[in-house]
Amino acid sequence: MAIKDILLQLNSYPDAAPASAIEQGVAIAALLRADITALTFEFDIEVPGTIVPFGFFDIGSLIDAERDKSAANAKLGLDAFAAMATKRGVVHDQMRELCTTARIPGAVIEHARLRDLTIIPAEAPAGFQQYIAECVIFGSGRPVIVVPAKPSRNSQALDAIGIAWDFSRPAARAIADAMTILQAARTVRAVTVTHEKSIETRRSGQDLARHLALHGVTLILDEEDAAGRPIGQALESYADKHGLDLLVMGAYGHWRMRDFFLGGATKSVVGNPTLPIFLSH
Repeated sequence: MAIKDILLQLNSYPDAAPASAIEQGVAIAALLRADITALTFEFDIEVPGTIVPFGFFDIGSLIDAERDKSAANAKLGLDAFAAMATKRGVVHDQMRELCTTARIPGAVIEHARLRDLTIIPAEAPAGFQQYIAECVIFGSGRPVIVVPAKPSRNSQALDAIGIAWDFSRPAARAIADAMTILQAARTVRAVTVTHEKSIETRRSGQDLARHLALHGVTLILDEEDAAGRPIGQALESYADKHGLDLLVMGAYGHWRMRDFFLGGATKSVVGNPTLPIFLSH
C-alpha cells in the first residue's frame, strides 16, 4: 500500500505533545515523501447545570483555566509541527477542533479513515493516549504508528525494519500494509519469538522470504527465545539488539462495547514503546 497521506494526532491536555514525538512524525512523513496533517483538540469541558459553587472554589473559573491551558497547548503543538514540517520541506496542514474528552477517540477515528496512516504519540506512563491509539487501531481500518514519548535511540531513519512474525492473520495484514516502508528499508528482519506460545503452521519463514522477495524485499530470518519473558519484552530486546528503527506487527485484540481485550504484545508495545511501532488490525 502506498503511503501518501498521513495523520499526526497531537494531545493538548494536560500537557502539550512532546516535541520529540512531533519530530518523529514529521521525519516519517519526510522519509515516505508523504503529506502530513496534524490534528489536535481544545478540550470542551461540559459542566452539568446541577453543579453549584462549593466552598471557596469557583468551578467556572477553574474550568475556564483548564480550557485555556488546553488551547495554549494545542497552539504550542501546532506551531512546533508547522516549524518542523517547513524545515524539512514536508507538505503539511493542520486542524484544531473543539471536542469533549469522551468524543476525541471517535473524532480521531473519523479522520484516520480518510488517511493512509495515522501516527499517535505514546505517553509515559500510559494513559489516555494509549486509549486513543487502541481505538484507532481497532476502529479505523487503517494502520497506526505509535511513536514513543522518549525514544531509546535518537534515530529518524527507516533503514532497519523488524517484523514480528508468528504466521498469523494480523501479522500478514501488517506486512501488506507496511509494504511501501519495507521496500524502502536497507535491512528487513523477521523475528519469531520461540518458547512463548504454540504456533500452528505448515509454512516456514522461508515462505515469507520468498513472498517478500517478489516485492523487492530481502528478508533476514531470526528467532528470539522468550526465555520466560513476556513477548513484548522479548520483542523490545530484539529491536534494541539489532538497532531497529521501526517494528512492524499485527495488533491482537477485540473491541466490544468500547472495552478492549488486548493480546499481551499489543498491550505492552502500545502502552510504553521504546521505538516506533507499526500496528495493523
